[in-house]
Amino acid sequence: MEGDLQRAVGRNLRRYRLERGLSQEAFADLVGVHRTYMGGVERGERNLTLRSLEKIADIIGIDPLALLSE
Repeated sequence: MEGDLQRAVGRNLRRYRLERGLSQEAFADLVGVHRTYMGGVERGERNLTLRSLEKIADIIGIDPLALLSE
């Protein structure tokens, strides 16, 4: 279904962020984006580039592929 991968990335990103005890605002600051943008990513409303996905995964210390899986 269209958008399933975006939503999966958002769910995974939120889970990993919460496991690390980071607020959405603190995490957005680490990544260098606005909190509302990060919220859109977590809701599956924003389309990330592969480069952004790699950067985010590096910041939270996981393999980028972990963000793509269900």
